[in-house]
Amino acid sequence: FIPSRDFLPRGSGIVTRRPLILQLIFSKTEYAEFLHCKSKKFTDFDEVRQEIEAETDRVTGTNKGISPVPINLRVYSPHVLNLTLIDLPGITKVPVGDQPQDIEFQIRDMILQFISRESSLILAVTPANMDLANSDALKMAKEVDPQGLRTIGVITKLDLMDEGTDARDVLENKLLPLRRGYIGVVNRSQKDIDGKKDIRAALAAERKFFLSHPAYRHMAERMGTPHLQRVLNQQLTNHIRETLPSLRSKLQSQLLSLEKEVEEYKNFRPDDPARKTKALLQMVQQFGVDFEKRIEGSGDQVDTLELSGGARINRIFHERFPFELVKMEFDEKDLRREISYAIKNIHGVRQVSGMDPSLEAIPGSRPWTGLFTPDLAFEAIVKKQVVKLKEPCLKCVDLVIQELINTVRQCTSKLGSYPRLREETERIVTTHIREREGKTKDQV
Repeated sequence: FIPSRDFLPRGSGIVTRRPLILQLIFSKTEYAEFLHCKSKKFTDFDEVRQEIEAETDRVTGTNKGISPVPINLRVYSPHVLNLTLIDLPGITKVPVGDQPQDIEFQIRDMILQFISRESSLILAVTPANMDLANSDALKMAKEVDPQGLRTIGVITKLDLMDEGTDARDVLENKLLPLRRGYIGVVNRSQKDIDGKKDIRAALAAERKFFLSHPAYRHMAERMGTPHLQRVLNQQLTNHIRETLPSLRSKLQSQLLSLEKEVEEYKNFRPDDPARKTKALLQMVQQFGVDFEKRIEGSGDQVDTLELSGGARINRIFHERFPFELVKMEFDEKDLRREISYAIKNIHGVRQVSGMDPSLEAIPGSRPWTGLFTPDLAFEAIVKKQVVKLKEPCLKCVDLVIQELINTVRQCTSKLGSYPRLREETERIVTTHIREREGKTKDQV
């Protein structure tokens, strides 16, 4: 967009690895400045390119990593029209270098963050030597702008199309129509860039291409980078004019809301006991809401690093506790012997047929004369087995109590500005939990 200035990194593979917010500002002098080093003015645009590459590497590393944190660059020049552009990473499918396996989805999410905004115009760039129907840029633009009201199509690499083919139908807005239409451009090749081909010469070559090509010469005045710059400037100006009324009304409503708040605080007295009580109640109620959300599992603050609150208690019940039960072992032979002793002892001097405490019960034989196991023998054996459940059950209670206390501490973090209130809230709630712990263990 700036004649004779070449400062955006170019090359093979993914080059733009962070969003670049580029503000072009009309000025009598020509220089550039970055937001991250605002005190320095760059007049050598080779240094600008090097700084973009260095700043990208500082956040993403040197091995093709990406980051959604933008680089802000302002370029002042007498050769530009006022325009703000956001250069986004190209859509990539296969991870290389340090890129994660979900690189495609990360880049997609990053692009959607910017193009979803109703106030933005989308510049969908598609090479002419690929099928327009397969364009990822147009596909994503259609998702957020189905009517094509905010999308401007840019067709590149027109000079690389197979001989005998052209993009005339696309550029005439007949194939996949967009309300704002398509503009064709011819950029420098990588060979031209490596050979330091002057941008002015490249623009002249682009102009000659459109004027001499039989499919494009009738629309040559509507093609090329200079025309694209003018169209973007005009469309952006129009777009701002269209969106200003809604922006103004939104700001006015926010202003009214703030003024209402200011009115409330005009007669504010910090020592007013009623205000203190109200603030205290609000904080305690918020604590209750936060605690319930952490246990029930809904809430605006979802921990993505570890299990906590209700999820951890759920795991204690469904994983930890059953595991402790499964670990318990018993010897069937000993149990059979205990059963036979219990029945023998219950009967005392009365005759019990087929029972020898020193031997296992013979399969198929009747171990006692009665039809049912005597109640006292059954209770004696079962009680002995049930006692084994006591320790894992109480351990389960301890784990749940500990998690409840941790949750209380997490929920009182919002009361950090009031240490005494926080301390007292924790003390009262923890004491209540400890009281219920005793009753729970008795019941268990």
